[in-house]
Amino acid sequence: MQVAIVTGASSGIGFGCATKLAETGMAVVGAGRDENRLAELEAAIGDADRVATIAVDLTADDAPARIVDLAVTRWGKIDFLINNAGVGSPKPLHETDDESLDYFLGLMLRAPFRLARDVIPHMQPGSAIINITSTFAVVGGLRGGAYSAAKGGLTSLTMHIACQYGPQGIRCNAVAPGVTLTPMVAQRLEDSRFRKINTEMTPYPRLGEVDDIASTVAFLCSDGAAFINGQTIVVDGGWSSTKYLSDFALNSEWVDKQ
Repeated sequence: MQVAIVTGASSGIGFGCATKLAETGMAVVGAGRDENRLAELEAAIGDADRVATIAVDLTADDAPARIVDLAVTRWGKIDFLINNAGVGSPKPLHETDDESLDYFLGLMLRAPFRLARDVIPHMQPGSAIINITSTFAVVGGLRGGAYSAAKGGLTSLTMHIACQYGPQGIRCNAVAPGVTLTPMVAQRLEDSRFRKINTEMTPYPRLGEVDDIASTVAFLCSDGAAFINGQTIVVDGGWSSTKYLSDFALNSEWVDKQ
């Protein structure tokens, strides 16, 4: 039985990835902050022999060791690491203070770096690390600030791991979601400007869903992806790679800002 660690597993994309991988027959270690939501993950998987959860602050010094020890103690190995935990609602450079900068970089770059460093010694050929980045790591992102910096760094880390540990049979890839319908994003979609930027510029006729990301992660963990290494798969319906504008956007009356 293969074993996967998923961070940020208590909600959203992480929850979806954890349950999707469990559906494929894997054992899953779900790491997150909220014990109650982690209990919901255990219930959703529904097999105590194939799930373990740990409530942990990923930025804590002992977090990687605690997560790795749980996986190795329960199942004796680690096949996959899904670095997913993150936070949204960034601010542009000039509005970002040092505390926010350190938090974004700590959670979305330093924590994945340290966890991968502790996981790799337990991985055998055929294992893989998948880092969840963002379209903001691809296009920079208006108001991306520290978020774009962290996710861009995670993209570079992905390529380094792929190059450095590929000869050992350990792959590393990134999945870059666009706007995905999660509780964290739902509130932002109430902002008409944010909603228009995403709905009117996405050529596919809907926004992303958690299963779109989870299914891509599951594929990258499968035998079908055995020769995919050092890549970023963007899952955004074409938002970042096209210059699409909807008929509504093209035919709307533009109003000059006075």
